[in-house]
Amino acid sequence: MFTGIITDVGRVAMLDQKGDLRARIETSYDTARIDIGASIASNGVCLTVVALGDNWYDVDISAETVSRTNLGKWKVGSRVNLERALRVGDELGGHIVSCHVDGVAEVVSVQVEGDSTGVTFRVPEHLAKFIAPKGSITLNGTSLTVNDVQGSIFGVNLIPYTKEVTTWGEVVVGDLINLEIDTLARYVARLAEVQ
Repeated sequence: MFTGIITDVGRVAMLDQKGDLRARIETSYDTARIDIGASIASNGVCLTVVALGDNWYDVDISAETVSRTNLGKWKVGSRVNLERALRVGDELGGHIVSCHVDGVAEVVSVQVEGDSTGVTFRVPEHLAKFIAPKGSITLNGTSLTVNDVQGSIFGVNLIPYTKEVTTWGEVVVGDLINLEIDTLARYVARLAEVQ
């Protein structure tokens, strides 16, 4: 489990397509404290560490994951939001996040609003029912609050701090963003279906 609070921005250092896609991610994490088999959320996708070096780790990304996320758009040099798995006793500053991506949202507008930036997304129709104003959503691994929703369009605000410590300072119209709906919203919707 994760919280959606980004703790590092890594960089894709290598991509190798042999069966599955292997990616090497450079990080400022102390890799001596990462175990082989550990889960690290990378742009909101839970990936398993399969190899380690002094300032990097490798992950294997299945074709299924590539087809359902934006990871297929990674290039050498791409910056990546990172979060280590939640440990018992850690502060839960965001919300409960599994990093199992539900779909990909498209950025349809980016607008400066004072010091903050408003970003509007189009989400696949089947996921729109799970998104509510003032609810939580995970976008590229970042726990954010939904401002408004109109059908399959929703918006969030990014404060300067978020733009500085994540990849959100680089967002542009047309970007494809990994989206995970709030777990609570998923279960409430499921309960409503079975009654």
